[in-house]
Amino acid sequence: MRTQIGIIGAGPAGLLLSHLLHLAGIDSVVLEARSRAYVEERVRAGLLEQGSVDTLTEAGVGERLHRQGLAHHGIELRFDGVGHRIPLTELTGKVVTIYGQQEVVKDLIAARLAAGTLSGNPPILFEVADVAVHDVTSDSPRISFTHEGRAQVLDCLFIGGCDGFHGICRGAIPPEIIRTYDRIYPFAWLGILAHSKPVSEELIYARHSDGFALATMRSETVTRMYLQCTPDEDLSLWPDDRIWAELHKRLGCGPELQEGPIFQKGVTAMRSYVVEPMRHGRLFLAGDAAHIVPPTGAKGMNLAIADIRVLARGLERFFANNDATLLEDYSKICLRRIWKGQRFSWWMTSMLHRFDGDDAFEHRVQVAELDYVATSRAAMTTLAENYVGLDYEV
Repeated sequence: MRTQIGIIGAGPAGLLLSHLLHLAGIDSVVLEARSRAYVEERVRAGLLEQGSVDTLTEAGVGERLHRQGLAHHGIELRFDGVGHRIPLTELTGKVVTIYGQQEVVKDLIAARLAAGTLSGNPPILFEVADVAVHDVTSDSPRISFTHEGRAQVLDCLFIGGCDGFHGICRGAIPPEIIRTYDRIYPFAWLGILAHSKPVSEELIYARHSDGFALATMRSETVTRMYLQCTPDEDLSLWPDDRIWAELHKRLGCGPELQEGPIFQKGVTAMRSYVVEPMRHGRLFLAGDAAHIVPPTGAKGMNLAIADIRVLARGLERFFANNDATLLEDYSKICLRRIWKGQRFSWWMTSMLHRFDGDDAFEHRVQVAELDYVATSRAAMTTLAENYVGLDYEV
């Protein structure tokens, strides 16, 4: 099998790359280890920056997003039992939109399957195994894999490594070249999905002496809630009644927090992770394959979309004008935004969570910082600009 761009991973990064390349007349094939049903149903991030919404809209996959997504104009910081609204739109002119990552994936898969490929190859192959990349520093890299029990090779000109944190692409960069920056946080999030009306029309970020809590939503009838917990938290120790009681306490809510049937529970680890460079020869890493952020700043999927904007435009210039300048600058451009996203996510995480071993002094400093953010227009603007998404460089 032969194509111009071989893409490993059918998450938002890989699918968006394939779709943008198709719009530019560039052929690609996406290889995905999981089934279509799995990738369309796995629950991940749910908040899109203004720039991400604009990118998906311009790509022609925003119809359902605009119809079902929930536009938010502010968030609330809650500490010492008092809520403080940060007016995002008033401060920046932008909004954020609640729309689940799995919904973005569904839209992109539908678009890719409907459009097909210029070569006649299938646009996406699900449930592939034994994936490996070869000759990535040559002009003719290859991807070997097994599909439906048959060993195959995909010959291509470039490879998009969009296979997530546990994928194989990052490992293809030699250890003497790659640099890793890693921070593992001493806590995690216990997350639930419940059939209940959201407690607020906007997200609530709450700092409590017993730990952080977040109230968000997936729709007007499905609530998404998080509680700070230990990384090895035993979910069997968290029956529904205990979860709701802890949410009431940490969020400082009364009857406005409506309890409903919890239909999903899980523990999300907290990690900051970046590798440099994001390119080796004709292999380009994007999304979680290159960087992980703690979810406090809502940057994961948005950083992946930003990576793909740069990579897709770089490939378009290469094939249209034989201009490799943007591809050569890919890693440098992406990392500037990634590190700003890391800084913001680290800051939000550090400001809102309880760290074991913190003394009274550190607690008061955290509260003072929250109070400054909540009462200074300059500080609110800094938070708002980062939260809604910084302007794109490309």
